[in-house]
Amino acid sequence: MQAFIDAVRNAIGDKAVVTDRQDIEPWLTDWRGRYRGEAPAMLSPANRQEVQSIVALAAEHGVPLVPQGGNTSMVGGATPPEEGSAVILSLRRMNRLPSISAEDNLAVAEAGMILSDLHDAAAAAGRRFPLTLGSRGSCTVGGLAATNAGGTQVLRFGTMRELVAGVEAVLADGSVHDGLAALKKDNRGYDLNQLLIGSEGTIGVITAVALRLVPAVAVRAVGWAGVADPQAALRLLRFFEQRTDAVEGFELIAGDSLALVLNHIPGTRAPLTGSHRWHVLIEATAADAASDPAQMLQDVLGQAMEAGMVEDATISANEAQAEAFWRIRDSISEAERAEGPTTAHDISVPIAAMPDFIVESSRTVEQAFPGAVASAFGHLGDGNVHFHVRAGSRVGPDWMAAEAPAVTRLVHDLVVAAGGSISAEHGIGQMKRDELERLAAPGDLAAMRAIKRALDPRGIFNPGKLVD
Repeated sequence: MQAFIDAVRNAIGDKAVVTDRQDIEPWLTDWRGRYRGEAPAMLSPANRQEVQSIVALAAEHGVPLVPQGGNTSMVGGATPPEEGSAVILSLRRMNRLPSISAEDNLAVAEAGMILSDLHDAAAAAGRRFPLTLGSRGSCTVGGLAATNAGGTQVLRFGTMRELVAGVEAVLADGSVHDGLAALKKDNRGYDLNQLLIGSEGTIGVITAVALRLVPAVAVRAVGWAGVADPQAALRLLRFFEQRTDAVEGFELIAGDSLALVLNHIPGTRAPLTGSHRWHVLIEATAADAASDPAQMLQDVLGQAMEAGMVEDATISANEAQAEAFWRIRDSISEAERAEGPTTAHDISVPIAAMPDFIVESSRTVEQAFPGAVASAFGHLGDGNVHFHVRAGSRVGPDWMAAEAPAVTRLVHDLVVAAGGSISAEHGIGQMKRDELERLAAPGDLAAMRAIKRALDPRGIFNPGKLVD
């Protein structure tokens, strides 16, 4: 290990090698505080060539690397091993935007560029990068690509897999995969770009990505509707889809989740005056300033109320109110943490099956664990919800260690039985690795392990994550 660190220092200089414990400390724990590792050094290359040098030296010395961007993984995917056998490879210094083109609707960003900075750069060019999430002020585009991140606009624009037009990455021998050309058609065999997206840093280090842009939003409107159940919410989504293509956000929120936010998050207010068991947040946008998405929302929600799909609804009167509606949605996890221990599941099932899954699986979990509270919120339109189970009256000092694993096992069994996925947008990391082993098809696991062995024969990339 020390020989490797010295070799890196000699090759690319002291600035790229951090060994001071205080400087490394903040990057040893995952965003949720569930996983903690050790690392004798954190390497911070300034460009792709320095990444190549580091990877080549790591292969030569047999030292594993843990690629890290904003360290916002929800599954411990960027946390080094506990025994300190790996070093952190931080891409945060590589935060430049080599090119952006409004004509081509493309931007090329280095892996360490923060998502909110990309948003600002796209806006300055009259364009938009249509992916956003709560950690946009700290997550990086390389990490987003490596985890195939989703967010609140997947309904209209898809995940990172759809938004990444090309990838540049350093492979295990220090060579470079240069796929940044963003070709519409390219049939030269296996698509390494797509293989790297979602690979969680286990087969290569993403150093830059070419990203698809869309026209900037000229005007938007946000609506809030109270509905009887998730089935009514899905009928409302289909109702909108038959009448407009302007909806890009459609979020399902349980009444108890809203109550937690109102109770724990200062400054929040209920959008509707009455009580409703379920709620839907709807965002519509237009690139043309002459369009009126607010009027469209009002018209369609009015028709839905007449048809009995909606109990009550309101439209944001201004941008501040629109942000207030979204703040409720974005604060649910924070409110749950304030309420007590919660085990979170980022799952997906076929869209048509999701409403029944939410209702029936909540009932099954609460019957199996009396006193616990199961609830779901999130992206109903793309079949992905965050299925959370709160300790409720079962709360105790060891609930997370003693009962949460059994809760998760049951939830995942229900997801697989419904034909779904135990990881919709957060990845596998180390948190879900054992569950992937338990539930994935043997052929799929064998194929992933074969790919890992072929592209990372010495096992130097992100040990202990995804598959070993």
